Amino acid sequence: MQSKKLAKPKPGPATQRYLDIAEIRDDMVILKDGTVRAVLLISSINFALKSGEEQEAIIQAYMTFLNALEYPIQIVIQSRKMNIDAYIAQLNEQQKKSTNDLLKAQIADYRTFVTELVTLGEIMQKRFYLVVPYDPVSNKRKNFFTRLGEAMSPVAAAKLNQKQLADRRDQLARRVDIISGQLGSMSLSAVRLDTQSLIEVYYTAYNPDLFDSEKLNDLAKIRTDDLA
Repeated sequence: MQSKKLAKPKPGPATQRYLDIAEIRDDMVILKDGTVRAVLLISSINFALKSGEEQEAIIQAYMTFLNALEYPIQIVIQSRKMNIDAYIAQLNEQQKKSTNDLLKAQIADYRTFVTELVTLGEIMQKRFYLVVPYDPVSNKRKNFFTRLGEAMSPVAAAKLNQKQLADRRDQLARRVDIISGQLGSMSLSAVRLDTQSLIEVYYTAYNPDLFDSEKLNDLAKIRTDDLA
């Protein structure tokens, strides 16, 4: 008989079982209860540098925006240490292509300066997101046991027919367009995240320590054979 000490522990349930997300597709997040979410990346403004009249106008526009909402939204502020790997790679390429020795030395000094500034200063990068939900009326009529079953079985909730998906996609797109216009009155720009960006955002949120070392593959480059 095999000793209990040598026996390998059985793997626990997958982490995905405890998440509300069932699937990410068509530029939207599908939750286990069949509701969907769109995520907007919002620009920022320096409120302190605005004049008194401009600040008052922004406040009034924000109040109008909140009062016009007919459904809940979620505002998320994400702080991450600034990643300058891509910028450093561009500097390295410029240094290799340059034929001027003085310019090469200046690029090297500048690269060292930027790297030390970000590392020692621990410069953080903030991103602002707005989550737009859509909850069909049919889902509100479900009883407690139906919702509980969907929470335990995400595959069942994700098996929406094409008509249901199209309806959720269209309704969500309308809400995104309306909210983007309202944000524009506050001099804020809004960009809806596509499927690839949504996956990266949630991957970063749940794996902040692994995102820099283990990059995600581009969905467009993943072959069907690799998923079989």
